[in-house]
Amino acid sequence: MDKSASTYKRHPFPSEIIQHTVWLYHRFNLSVRDIEDLMAQRGIVISYESTRLWCIKFGPKYARRL
Repeated sequence: MDKSASTYKRHPFPSEIIQHTVWLYHRFNLSVRDIEDLMAQRGIVISYESTRLWCIKFGPKYARRL
């Protein structure tokens, strides 16, 4: 198992969705509710609270990699 898979192990969504929502939040300075709406338009139902928690947890890690 690669390291990135273990990072998202306990999350109910695939890592691609988590990464995309965190990217949207930080790249375009959208609100978590805006991201909830954008993802719903794509047929992905996530709560704004999930996005908020993902941004807190994964945002700094993504920033360090940049």
